[in-house]
Amino acid sequence: MDLGIRNKNVLIVGASKGIGRAIAVAFAKEGAKVTTIARSEELLIDLQKEINELNNENNKYYVSDLMEDNANALALKILEERGAFDIVVHNVGGSLVSRNALGTLEEWQYAWKFNAGIAIDMNNILIPPMIEKGWGRVVHISSISAKMLRGNPLYASSKEFLNAYVTTVGRELASKGVVMTAVMPGAVAFPGSYWDNYTHTDPARCEDFLRHHQAAGRFGTVKEIADVVLFMASEQASFMQAALIPVDGANM
Repeated sequence: MDLGIRNKNVLIVGASKGIGRAIAVAFAKEGAKVTTIARSEELLIDLQKEINELNNENNKYYVSDLMEDNANALALKILEERGAFDIVVHNVGGSLVSRNALGTLEEWQYAWKFNAGIAIDMNNILIPPMIEKGWGRVVHISSISAKMLRGNPLYASSKEFLNAYVTTVGRELASKGVVMTAVMPGAVAFPGSYWDNYTHTDPARCEDFLRHHQAAGRFGTVKEIADVVLFMASEQASFMQAALIPVDGANM
């Protein structure tokens, strides 16, 4: 299947490891021009080497801690330097935020900014050029926690806000040639991840989780997430505006 991604200008936010890294590599394999953003320059350099070996499409990386830096200003800088993007993948976020359901407003705002606000702020700059040319794909990495609403209340709530944003804004963009979607991974294990760590330190906990919450009976892989992101960024996703796609092993 020709995904129509070759030579597309792609931005991946949060690309240095895990799901983000797998997404960057997948786009490079398809022959896209890949721009990445992450906090760790060491990890970005390693990723840049790998994707440059896969293609020679003038790939580039930017080092930024988007919880501290001005995401809107960075998006404008990158747009000026790299040109209008065809595809943007937002992989910023995570559950490493306060777990206190009665936490402060500041704690809730931090979780919201980490899991939704940064992407929203960057889209303000990145999407208008897509509208001008009548084609674009914006894929957000959400979480099945947004639907299950289980676990960390701040994380789950912020991801559900992201899903609501994708649904409402995705509908606004639907007639403009820009397809905005969200992919909702379930429990994914990769080196250094939450579940990978417990695989080594508390295997009984992993076995209990898989038995009670994963109909597939296993953890997902980063490649399985990246493959769905590729499809959602492709020509074949042209009638999937505002879609929320679970990739979760039939989480229960």
